[in-house]
Amino acid sequence: MGYYKDLRDYIRVLDETGNLVRIKREINKDTELMPLVRWQFRGLPDKDRKAFLFENVTDSKGKKYDGGVLVASHAGSRQVYSLAMMAKTEDIAKKWQEAQLHPIEPMMVESGPCQEEIHVGESLLEHGGLGELCCPNSTPGFDNAPYFSAGNWISRDPETGIRNVGNHRAMIKSPTRTGMDAKMPQHIRQHWQKYKARGIPMPAAVVIGPTPNVGLVAVTKVPYGVDELAVAGGIAGEPVPLVKCKTIDLEVPANAEIVIEGEIPIDSLEREGPHGEFTGYMGLRGPNIYFNVKCITHRKQPIWNAYLSQFPPSESSLMTQIGVEAAHFKLLKHDLGIDSVVDVGYHLESGGRILCVVQLKNSTTPQVWQALYGICAATTSFSKIIIAVDDDIDPRDMDSVMWALCYRMQPHRDLHIAEGKTASLDPSAIAPELKEQMAERPATSSLLIDATRKWGYPPTSLPRREFMERARQIWEEEGLPPLQPKMPWFGSSLGYWPEEIAEEAELALRGDHYITGEKLAQNRIKV
Repeated sequence: MGYYKDLRDYIRVLDETGNLVRIKREINKDTELMPLVRWQFRGLPDKDRKAFLFENVTDSKGKKYDGGVLVASHAGSRQVYSLAMMAKTEDIAKKWQEAQLHPIEPMMVESGPCQEEIHVGESLLEHGGLGELCCPNSTPGFDNAPYFSAGNWISRDPETGIRNVGNHRAMIKSPTRTGMDAKMPQHIRQHWQKYKARGIPMPAAVVIGPTPNVGLVAVTKVPYGVDELAVAGGIAGEPVPLVKCKTIDLEVPANAEIVIEGEIPIDSLEREGPHGEFTGYMGLRGPNIYFNVKCITHRKQPIWNAYLSQFPPSESSLMTQIGVEAAHFKLLKHDLGIDSVVDVGYHLESGGRILCVVQLKNSTTPQVWQALYGICAATTSFSKIIIAVDDDIDPRDMDSVMWALCYRMQPHRDLHIAEGKTASLDPSAIAPELKEQMAERPATSSLLIDATRKWGYPPTSLPRREFMERARQIWEEEGLPPLQPKMPWFGSSLGYWPEEIAEEAELALRGDHYITGEKLAQNRIKV
């Protein structure tokens, strides 16, 4: 079986597997749509969350839209994400590794569904331009306009010709103009800087509703100069089909729902924001680049795809978490050659970006710091707190990580602060009224913590594995509630356990502890 042929094929699978909620009642996209989906992230566990398809959408002015709105389709839950990847949940990380190590270049085709209807030139506004498209308000009551939240922006490096695909919020400012939140060192902003140096506007295209592999790579920080569409092909196991744009020299996924073509001026900036963000706070306004629309193409009755971001946990934070974990594991294991790396875990409460835990096995101190600084250097705005732990610590369980921080780390010895980072949307970096006046992000730092064991430790104070496994068998035979084991769930040797006390423990297992008591009586210390 091949990958999904288009977004509608994927919707069918979501529906057939019980991972789609269809809302047929009339829903106001400006005030009701996103709050309804938001409730599952504020009131349901991950396993019960689903994608939502709204089939009868209006706006606050009473306009009815020809098409639907799909939300939480990429990462409403880990199960939904696994469907997007076409992989079992336990195999997601492995498939990400394969996609990065073995990308498949896209292929050109003559035509595609994304150009079933074309609005260009005098016909650009015949259906209202951007007003034809059913883009919802993400944070009703605080956002100042509808924003693209699942816009996959395609641009090209004018020096190398290599494409980039990135996800960036975009405020709808008029029927033919949007904003964009893209500051340095975002890859599309680096492209813009190069076009600016040449004195020519930058062509760009926004793709809405391609197959989910494209959306997954767009939010993942793959290295600059890597064509994300080739990595998307690696996920699918087949090339992404592309068609030429109608008005600019770019290629876009042929099976997308909507493509918006245009140019980004290089001679001026506009105010962009505010918009709800992954930090759990409103992202503030500031000068930024903007986009002039030249052409809109779409399928008949197009489905608008939106991500739920804003307060974590969210679809956006889960998408980012899984993708960045995979990208940074590849960086450490394959690019930097740190064989002791076992796993990389980012945390949803940090938006899947800020708190990172690296798990290592039998690592040396230099390897630990190589891994910590490798993560720190990977992106300028991610990874504010980076912690290294041993392989008996679950990097995604903060109870486990906090135990390591409490008893395997000394602040005067095991903490480093790395400066030269950028704040992104972190409101702790600078007062909001000052940040709104800045064209670029303020400089910040990362905290690096080595919470690995530096020498042999006594065993963990839990029953040995064989006794815990026997107890679990009894637990299940008694019909007690299903267990979700937390690491560590059994005791094991950690390098320091004298033979004498190991022998005493074996005596206790046989009920012969009086032998130990007699030995201790014979070796009393006079005081």
